[in-house]
Amino acid sequence: MPPRIGIIGGSGVERPEAGFTETVVDTPYGEALAWIGSGENADVVFLSRHGVEHGVPPHKINYRANVKALQQLGVDRVIATFAVGGIADDIPPGGVVAVDDAIDFTSGRESTFFDGGESGLKHTPFTKAFSPKLREALVAKAPAHGLAIRPTGTYICFNGPRFETAAEIRMGRLLGADVVGMTAMPEAILARELGIHYGGIAVSVNWAAGIEATLTLDFSALEAIRGKLLPLILDVLRTTELDASALREGH
Repeated sequence: MPPRIGIIGGSGVERPEAGFTETVVDTPYGEALAWIGSGENADVVFLSRHGVEHGVPPHKINYRANVKALQQLGVDRVIATFAVGGIADDIPPGGVVAVDDAIDFTSGRESTFFDGGESGLKHTPFTKAFSPKLREALVAKAPAHGLAIRPTGTYICFNGPRFETAAEIRMGRLLGADVVGMTAMPEAILARELGIHYGGIAVSVNWAAGIEATLTLDFSALEAIRGKLLPLILDVLRTTELDASALREGH
């Protein structure tokens, strides 16, 4: 069977379209809930990061089970969606970003498949947190799908489930962060460890803490573009040529 392609749906993108069958995948790290497509989408695996009812908070997501399930189902490339807060001045609510790098401030999460012992020890190259080829394709193909995408952006990841303080966002801005979220890590590095090309597309649903007087979530923009977002992702995953050597080189 040829490799499958994967979508990891974040907040606001919890369910696939019709024609997908819910499947529980047993992995060495626990169970993961996936949706497997049929017909024209027989090559697609959709994984709902927070569960279809959005009941799993960021710090309790079983990232290892999710990513391992994708590998077991034959996925060799995946694009993840993120609902984020905008830090950069040009990423207001509704702004869409093809993220290209990450800053990790998470803690207490199982963040590697290589814990020593039977799993061994491995220092995985991670110079580029997100696949450059997938990012470039997202940017290039976005206009044909009616989307405008910021071509780069650094994602700073905090534990959640609380939102960040204003001081933490000021720190993030000084470090070069453009958007803030709670789920890109360790998801991105786990995919890299298993040889899965991992791209990310972030949609701002609020200004990050302290930028405006009140932190207000607005998912309406994400809901409005959802019908364009998924076709773009499928187009990119199906048509982009990827080289396994890029993963070994850290991007």
